[in-house]
Amino acid sequence: MLIRAKATTALLAACGLAVGGCGGGGPQSSSERITNGKVVLAVLNDQSGVYADLSGKNSVEAVKLAVADYQKKYGDAAVAKTIEVVSADHQNKPDIANNKAQELYDRQRADVILDVPTSSAALAVATQAAAKKRLFIAVSPATTALTGKACNKYTFHYAYDTWMLANGTGRTVTQQGAREWYIVYPDYAFGQDMEKSFTQAIQSAGGHVIAADPTPFPNDNFSTFLIKATTLKPKPQVLGTMQAGGDLVNLVKQYNQFRLREQGITLSTGLMFITDIHSLGPDAFAGTQFTDAWYWNFDERNRQWADRFTAATGTRPSFAHAANYSAALQYLEAVQRAGTDDADAVVTAMEGYTFDDVFARHAAIRAADHRVTHDVYLAEVKPKADVTRDWDYEKIVQTIPADRAFRPVAESAAAGCTLG
Repeated sequence: MLIRAKATTALLAACGLAVGGCGGGGPQSSSERITNGKVVLAVLNDQSGVYADLSGKNSVEAVKLAVADYQKKYGDAAVAKTIEVVSADHQNKPDIANNKAQELYDRQRADVILDVPTSSAALAVATQAAAKKRLFIAVSPATTALTGKACNKYTFHYAYDTWMLANGTGRTVTQQGAREWYIVYPDYAFGQDMEKSFTQAIQSAGGHVIAADPTPFPNDNFSTFLIKATTLKPKPQVLGTMQAGGDLVNLVKQYNQFRLREQGITLSTGLMFITDIHSLGPDAFAGTQFTDAWYWNFDERNRQWADRFTAATGTRPSFAHAANYSAALQYLEAVQRAGTDDADAVVTAMEGYTFDDVFARHAAIRAADHRVTHDVYLAEVKPKADVTRDWDYEKIVQTIPADRAFRPVAESAAAGCTLG
């Protein structure tokens, strides 16, 4: 079911603070070319399943905040004076994502589709973007195939990917001395890519993956894999979990029930969102290190935006929420620079662009593979005793600079991306 929210100038003028540093204005004249007189932003994601909390309907609200900031910044000089936000639920199924993408591009006249967690669903949407010659900014999927063999002119990969996660967490944890790993991963494109990326990162740091097992997706019972972890020879020092959202919450709950930590098997998460920590409480994850693309309490700039988001939604933002805001804003900034919502012109306006906003610091949009690079963070979950403010569950251990956080362009080319 599609959800519509039309943004008018009067409404948007009342909506919060404008952001700076996102690029200058573009050409404005009576010949501005906006298809059908409006720009349509579509958010396609999981609004009812395991990824609903980490993104879901609240990402739609984040996109509306971006529309508000764009309109407030440019006012009457805005190229896109009428902006419509629509959304749909893909239920984490690639066939539904494929059909919804066609519907959004064809019937809803979406200029851009945003978000799309679940890598298999995102790969389907990328195919539609290429066929329809409309933009797709992939925010919540992690597969590096989007900047590899599945890359195309109209698809951009925004917030994070498996290479970033593996090299931030897998390499660091291994270098700290935990060299024997048992990996469990969901059996679809995201999990398969995570297993491959983490294995490479662990081995490059001198570690060893004793075993790696796929698990059903979605799944609520991980007992078979947790029991196996205690019987492997040699015994793993780390259980590397590549699940996300509700699946991660279920696995960690059972990890604690089976008392694996007391048996010398620590936990390392490939992908974790603040909503996961909130679901079980920080003590369930205390001491776990992971790579985060953004954290709401990192600095005052993040806190101010997080307060606006909380006022709109009643909850603190995950990095997916902040990244959807940023992606929508940077798309609108590109429309402003191009003076049109013509897809080819907007792609040109985005390629090679550098910016700094509330989500993406020291950011650049690589023309060669459409990977958006930015600073990311190695984080550690605080124990409950150290949490002095609601939702402040993370300690940022270090900043990983943008130029080291993501896969080099040469590796994207080697993986099959031929954009540049």
